[in-house]
Amino acid sequence: MPPSRLDGLYRSLLLTKFFCKGWGKPENLERLFAFRKIISNRAACSKLVPPDYPIEITKEELTSDCKILEGKFKTPLEIYLPGLVPDVVQNAHFQIMLPHKWNDERFKPICIHLAGTGDHYFWKRRNLIAKPLLKEANLGAIILENPFYGARKPKDQRASSLHNVSDIFVMGGCLVLESLVLLNWCEQNGYGPLGITGLSMGGHMASLAATNWPKPLVVVPCLSWSTASSVFTEGVMSTSINWDVLETQYFSDGNYRERLSKMVTVVDDAFVAGQTFIKNFNQSVEELKQDICQTNDLINEDPSPDVNLTVIRETTPEREQKRIHINRRNVLNLSEPLLNKLLSDVKCELDQTEIDELNLKIQIALKNYQEEKKSDSDKLILEVKAEDTSEAIPSKSLGSKIMEFISWSQSTNVNTNPNSNDTTSSTPPTELTSMEKREPIDTTKTRWWEREALQFMRGMMDECTHLKNFSVPYDTSLIIAVCAKDDAYIPRDSCSSLEEIWPGAEVRYLDAGHVSAYVLHQKLFRSCIIEAFERARKKMIPESECVHGEPSRTDTDSSKQK
Repeated sequence: MPPSRLDGLYRSLLLTKFFCKGWGKPENLERLFAFRKIISNRAACSKLVPPDYPIEITKEELTSDCKILEGKFKTPLEIYLPGLVPDVVQNAHFQIMLPHKWNDERFKPICIHLAGTGDHYFWKRRNLIAKPLLKEANLGAIILENPFYGARKPKDQRASSLHNVSDIFVMGGCLVLESLVLLNWCEQNGYGPLGITGLSMGGHMASLAATNWPKPLVVVPCLSWSTASSVFTEGVMSTSINWDVLETQYFSDGNYRERLSKMVTVVDDAFVAGQTFIKNFNQSVEELKQDICQTNDLINEDPSPDVNLTVIRETTPEREQKRIHINRRNVLNLSEPLLNKLLSDVKCELDQTEIDELNLKIQIALKNYQEEKKSDSDKLILEVKAEDTSEAIPSKSLGSKIMEFISWSQSTNVNTNPNSNDTTSSTPPTELTSMEKREPIDTTKTRWWEREALQFMRGMMDECTHLKNFSVPYDTSLIIAVCAKDDAYIPRDSCSSLEEIWPGAEVRYLDAGHVSAYVLHQKLFRSCIIEAFERARKKMIPESECVHGEPSRTDTDSSKQK
């Protein structure tokens, strides 16, 4: 079914932009990627949080409906990755709701509720889901304040708009470890069975946290899926991301392309081609520059900036002759040493810094020409041409293909300089066309450097959030996931299914979009939570010890609430 139009309309009404400060520091991302490999392993992660991890209860209150506790503790992530968690985020705040009396001392169910996007403080989850569950099923609740939200929101952050992409990984790492702290506390105080749930982003965070609890755990993720990559690259949320900042930062700092892109993995097979392109990009550019520099003859007809400068490689039996024309002025704004090196009449060899500078200036120039629509006199023309276009090219390096694509995208987006001998085709190279077809990328982002930043985002999100990269929950029979068929926030078609990743888990689908499901189907979410806890009860308490399928209430009146 088509994505919900209501989802798109709702998102368009929200003017906030995400990731306005960029990807985050490369060194921070590198530490997060390395730590992901630890917390994605249940045996390793469960040892990071001791059972007696210190928690401070700051407030106790008795109401007519329940007993309410409030508390805080230091997030364990700050212990293992010091300096990555902002000061205001380091204290995890939570609220606990307990019934005045348990129906059975052997059955004291408590569910952790994690926040969706924009769910600040406790009141929304307390009133929409925790209180009704307490009334309907005598089910206790722990409401955890989300990192970067409510009392944990940095002062310079606007609403829910995280500054950096790395912030969402810090958020996830905090929630995984903080959930373990709370589950341990519940177990130490005699509560159980235990569970975890959430809506939208909270649902996915609940899924991640559930993978690391080494015992049976009720898991009810609502309106989420197997990875967050599709949310930020395909769903309506992708339109709220500051892509201009991300693209500029990605190409201006070689750390993202050279180091970080090699540390991330696009999990689903549909994106392997795009990921390979990212990983090989820098190598291909270097290969291209070496092709340019290792010429047999270099002819500089006129050093004046307004005259064509032509670099010619002699024809060999194996490779055809090619020319690289740089017309007009030094519009690339290259540094003087690099410019002199390129125009030198001796064989040259570029170092990595010069390769990075040349590549960056090409990207910036092409982007400026398209966006600012500069006049013909200022156009950049950078072409790689075959001397005889009628001859088939037997082999081309990926670097050459990239340069051909630059030339093609330029010829289709700006008018070609009439003084240049442009014989470039109006269609891109066949190999790139087929790559385009393989990449399920937003059609509004047609330029290849946009696609590369988009694929880097996909790789980062898959690396840190794809459930295939985490352990399978201890008991998948206690999992009931609820998804919306027409969800425009969380596209599912290009992602692995939950049923495939978690064999034995149950997935239920609503005929609704993301927003309409959230507004109209809260009762269904609650009923799924109750049903999943009922499954856990049957596993905890043998049927022979229950009366008519209900927990025995013998001696419960005289028992004391924990």
